[in-house]
Amino acid sequence: MKNINLEEGRDLTSCETLIMKTIWDEGGDISVIDLRRKLKERYGKDYSRTTLATFLIKMSDKGFVKNYREGRNAYVRAVKSEKEYKKELLEDTKQFWFAGKAVDLMCALFRREDVSKEEIEEMRKRLDELDD
Repeated sequence: MKNINLEEGRDLTSCETLIMKTIWDEGGDISVIDLRRKLKERYGKDYSRTTLATFLIKMSDKGFVKNYREGRNAYVRAVKSEKEYKKELLEDTKQFWFAGKAVDLMCALFRREDVSKEEIEEMRKRLDELDD
């Protein structure tokens, strides 16, 4: 299965995810020229202008970005926030892999060997704060 999310249009492909992460990391509007450069620097993705334009059109159709021009330059801005998308991904994962049980998702995260005791204590603290 390629995508966890079964709702049409809400999911991103792996290439689109890299593009969105780059846009979100920018924190605002970014020119397509700068976006291409950053994708190459950060991820080694050397997309042609037309390939990147195709991705951006598809991402706009999915409601993730808005593409616009100012003079001769093309720009893109995030429409959907990174926080909102992460929330959707976690919810999809929880529903699909853990039968909707948040506790099972959390336990799966903490059974990993690379989670420190300090991180577990921090999570306990944050869970306790949710009761307030």
